[in-house]
Amino acid sequence: MSSLQALCSGLPLRPLPENRGRQAGVPHAPVRTPSLSPAEKQLALRNALRYFPPDVQELLAPEFAQELQLYGHIYMYRFCPDIEMRAYSIEQYPCQTKAAAAIMHMIMNNLDPAVAQFPQELVTYGGNGQVFSNWAQFWLTMFYLSKMTEEQTLVMYSGHPLGLFPSSRSAPRLVITNGMVIPNYSSRTEYEKLFALGVTMYGQMTAGSYCYIGPQGIIHGTVLTVLNAARRYLGIEDLAGKVFVTSGLGGMSGAQAKAAVIVGCIGVIAEVDKAALEKRYKQGWLMEVTDSLDRCIQRLREARKKKEVLSLGYHGNVVTLWERLVHELDTTGECLVDLGSDQTSCHNPFNGGYYPVQLSFTEAQNLMASNPAVFKDLVQESLRRQVSAINRLAEEKFFFWDYGNAFLLEAQRAGADVEKKGAGRTEFRYPSYVQHIMGDIFSQGFGPFRWVCTSGDPQDLAVTDELATSVLEEAIADGVRASVKLQYMDNIRWIREAAKHRLVVGSQARILYSDQKGRVAIAVAINQAIACRRIKAPVVLSRDHHDVSGTDSPFRETSNIYDGSAFCADMAVQNFVGDACRGATWVALHNGGGVGWGEVINGGFGLVLDGTPEAERRARLMLSWDVSNGVARRCWSGNQKAYEIICQTMQENSSLVVTLPHKVEDERVLQQALQL
Repeated sequence: MSSLQALCSGLPLRPLPENRGRQAGVPHAPVRTPSLSPAEKQLALRNALRYFPPDVQELLAPEFAQELQLYGHIYMYRFCPDIEMRAYSIEQYPCQTKAAAAIMHMIMNNLDPAVAQFPQELVTYGGNGQVFSNWAQFWLTMFYLSKMTEEQTLVMYSGHPLGLFPSSRSAPRLVITNGMVIPNYSSRTEYEKLFALGVTMYGQMTAGSYCYIGPQGIIHGTVLTVLNAARRYLGIEDLAGKVFVTSGLGGMSGAQAKAAVIVGCIGVIAEVDKAALEKRYKQGWLMEVTDSLDRCIQRLREARKKKEVLSLGYHGNVVTLWERLVHELDTTGECLVDLGSDQTSCHNPFNGGYYPVQLSFTEAQNLMASNPAVFKDLVQESLRRQVSAINRLAEEKFFFWDYGNAFLLEAQRAGADVEKKGAGRTEFRYPSYVQHIMGDIFSQGFGPFRWVCTSGDPQDLAVTDELATSVLEEAIADGVRASVKLQYMDNIRWIREAAKHRLVVGSQARILYSDQKGRVAIAVAINQAIACRRIKAPVVLSRDHHDVSGTDSPFRETSNIYDGSAFCADMAVQNFVGDACRGATWVALHNGGGVGWGEVINGGFGLVLDGTPEAERRARLMLSWDVSNGVARRCWSGNQKAYEIICQTMQENSSLVVTLPHKVEDERVLQQALQL
């Protein structure tokens, strides 16, 4: 068993660790099919061996070649550390700086088997969200972090630690880029080759930026989404007896079951992978499971009639479930579902993100590896069937939305009936959850703010919960607009429910949706609590990249921007640079995340609070920019709520000066000009 000290000592070469191969009894990533030429295979092997001195290359080359042949990628299983992988207390890491120890804490949390979807393949969530491309990169990164001073910056190229470079105390300690491929070559086919070669990586959002906090993050987002969907579509606050049907119980989607319970509805979640379903059941996130469709429908009817709170996992394909709901409607006249969505990893539909209804789980995995073209045809047929069933149900009082996983985009590409007549490129027959449900929340500056207590002590997390609740309650008492008050109240409820439902998996972390004022005030309160030792160790502030300013994604985060700039990525890139300039401890910029490779540019940050005045100064400056950037962009695109927020913020801060847009009041001006 390795120690943290050994883990930070560089690649273990003399002696080499035993090659234990793939571990049995844990989930593994699907086999990849990069279709490399003989020359490309040789290049992939050469690239992997360059991490090792010549005297061990002859031994390692055959096993790396075998991994490439069997799994489509060189993960270097021999170097998977023999250590309990988890987020250790910051004081246990052998580092020269608190920042480096905090980053190590976050990295090991992302690879914790209780957190990560495919830990041996270094995948945290989303089917292909990598922390690193291979285990050599992990060892080298830990080594560099252990040596790093306050005047060095570690540079990461798509999982590869390029090295420590001289910088300054005010610079980020870590700068990460993932998947920065030249746009003309940023296709899925090219990605598969480049990843197999070991030269780029899909970091999802918070996998490759070391900021994942387990499914708690998506639970909160799902809670807010379902609450606001009920308000918008059903006109209700109380979801008792209402049925929410969706799919996926993996890395991110596993949150849906717990979210259904928190909002008080009946959640029915389909999952084809029995291991994923059983994991959520053992965690207590699913109340009941069944592999019988008849039992599923029977239980749904009972719970609906009694207005029970229920999370029911159906072990089967979601298409079968949707088609059965149509059958019930057509034979009994009863629509058994009120709200619906989908959280399969449809951003990666042909490599394990979406399983076709025509095959069993095992059959699908085999076909995926042996005949990708036929597998793709079956996936697209399955998508067409799923949409057809949803369309029939939508003729009744049933409401469906795209949950930002590229479901409608892939359905459109498959030829499914999702077109919206006269709509723009980012609009479909059904809205994305940003367009209808969460877009106004983003426009007001609210988004998924989070923090991690690096002591690993639940008591520290309880203190931060108390501080955050007090901050929001004081803001309400001081007076805020009604729409802001509603969001604050939802988040106060969330914090209380989160503690009650034991949502921590992995690191001692919490998430809530807050605006600029709330984020800054919470950060200051936490930093002061560290200073007076009420909190025992530094706290890492972060957020999901899925936020106000962090992501340019025309089919998700920026799908409600209609001035033509939804396909432009200036906001996310500027956010990455701006956070680095204003005090972030580390920053990350990614291609892909959420809706898939080549479809989005997104970025994130980590900021270590250590109780010092300097940490407070950085938090005030950086968090203000991190929110106001996106609000200003939405203001300029014509969003009225963002316009009001920016005007208010400029009144409160004379250093903020934003160009405000003017409306074209008379449409005849445009019409007459275009007739010339």
